Formats: sequence, C-alpha cells, structure tokens
Amino acid sequence: MPLWIFREVWPILIFMKSAYELAMDRLGKTAAPAKLTTAQKAELAELDSIYAAKLAQADLSTRAALEAAQAARDIETMELLRQRYASDKAKIEAEREAKKDRVRGV
Repeated sequence: MPLWIFREVWPILIFMKSAYELAMDRLGKTAAPAKLTTAQKAELAELDSIYAAKLAQADLSTRAALEAAQAARDIETMELLRQRYASDKAKIEAEREAKKDRVRGV
C-alpha cells in the first residue's frame, strides 16, 4: 500500500470500531429478558392463536378474491389485492406485537 493512502486512511481507522466492539456495544445495551409468569405465557399463547386465525382469515379471503380476479384476467385487481393483503398482514402482525409487548410489560 502506498504511504500516501495509508496517511489518509489512518485517522479514519483509529475511530472505526471492529465488528466485535459493535456487537459488544449492542449486547451491553440490551437488558436480560424478564421472566414471564405462567399467566403471561398463557396470554401470549392466546394472542398468538387469535392473530394466527386473523391472518388465516385474511389469507383465505384474499385467495378467493385473487382466484376470481385471475379467472377474469384482471391483472390490476390482482395487484391491488396483493398489496392490500400485504398491508393487512403487516397491520395484524404489528397489532399482535403491540399487544404482546403490553402483556410482557415492555
């Protein structure tokens, strides 16, 4: 490596952290997960089953509508249905995680 490149890069290298240092920083910022009670575990399982059913319902209704749109060869409607399903799925999952965080006390 030419010396002039080393002189330009060296000040930057001094302040950069290694992957190990970055991982240790992240590890130090996260606290140990709290122990969950049996009631909390049961409530989390209940939330998982409720939201799995909601996701399945959204999936089934979207599939039926997609099949109808595909039979009609309506590509725009198919794309719209896919986008709507993706946003519905994201909304359901975010709602589930928010409720689970409340149960965990986060």
